[in-house]
Amino acid sequence: MVLPIHPMAAKRSEAALDRERGEPCAAVIRCTIRRFQPRILIWWRRSFVGATRRTPKCVELSWRNFWLKSPPSTTPRRPADSESMCSSSISGGSDGPNRISGWKTSRGQVARGFFPPRLWAIIKSIACELPSRHDQPLSRWFVPDIKRVVESEGHVESISLSTIWRILDQDALKPWRRHSWIWSRDPRFFERAALALDLYEGIWNGRSLRSDEFVISADEKTSIQARCRLHPTEVHCDGRGQRVEHEYERKGAWTYIAGLDVHRARVMGRLELKNGIAPFSRFVDQVMRREPYASARRVFWLVDQGSSHRPSTFPDRLRTMYPNALAVPLPVHASWLNQIEIYFSILERKALTPNDFPNLAAVMERIHAFEGIFNRTADPFTWTFTREDLGRLLKRMPSVVLTESAQLGHRHALKATG
Repeated sequence: MVLPIHPMAAKRSEAALDRERGEPCAAVIRCTIRRFQPRILIWWRRSFVGATRRTPKCVELSWRNFWLKSPPSTTPRRPADSESMCSSSISGGSDGPNRISGWKTSRGQVARGFFPPRLWAIIKSIACELPSRHDQPLSRWFVPDIKRVVESEGHVESISLSTIWRILDQDALKPWRRHSWIWSRDPRFFERAALALDLYEGIWNGRSLRSDEFVISADEKTSIQARCRLHPTEVHCDGRGQRVEHEYERKGAWTYIAGLDVHRARVMGRLELKNGIAPFSRFVDQVMRREPYASARRVFWLVDQGSSHRPSTFPDRLRTMYPNALAVPLPVHASWLNQIEIYFSILERKALTPNDFPNLAAVMERIHAFEGIFNRTADPFTWTFTREDLGRLLKRMPSVVLTESAQLGHRHALKATG
């Protein structure tokens, strides 16, 4: 750091400074470092009545105070009223600058000092309950609703919205947050899912797969529409991005049947106008008649329990068509274990969004072109979720209570699968 002094000032003697300036004082500046913070020691002498001219006085200043035009006083300055201990509002915020506040707690901790822990527990318990328990016609809580209930029930006379928000935000339990969830009704969930996870690791029945054994993850992506926008899409260079017209004309829809070779990162697809057993069988023919699958020792087909490849009929039909093909059905509601769904999400984000195609032929051309790019550049997905991880996950899951109709359908499914 460059000091704001003359470069030759340190070399000049005190007598020379006195002669040149004609002043009864001289300055010699030194710099020290304490805890990595620079300080300036300024020594100056003043001529005053009743004191010797050479009487030294030392004042320690910061870099900020060094730029003051007049020498600072050695008497400690009394802090102004605005710079003393800042008062805190009831919501936990401070009224003055935080850097000179006397509080040593964070902003989120200030509210605890004003409201007892009992009120904290009451606010959290209300947030964890359904609004109907408090005669509120709501599906979930919002902060103003909790404030109204807390005050109306007499737990506190008044409390701010920001304080309630901080109390809830600091807690680990957040039941007011929700996301959709599907419980699997398959009693053989672990057994069926573990077979698929073993195949992702290259294992079948405890033995490693050979080089002439392949794993294909297959499924359908239905209703890929060709939406012709009523106004052409615009791209602006002013930070607004694309402007896509909301209204469109439907030009038809495709059903995209695709399979992913899990260990080779190869995608094979087929577009059909509708879904069903016959279209999926044509896709199986398309895959199994090409190499290396036609001459493979075994080809494992991972499929869900859709209508075109149900576990009650598809395995026998596949083995009849191709003796070296083996169907491995996933349990109900286990699409998150099917790697072809990852490819479908990549296709949707990179090639089909926004959906603006003049006709079905344009959609077909885009999908087939994307297949080529994926097969040239993609690597196998890094899949780390194993059967041990699945077992630990299922142990944390509560048991599912089925309704009477669901139990009846479940028994029929068990009969069909044997």
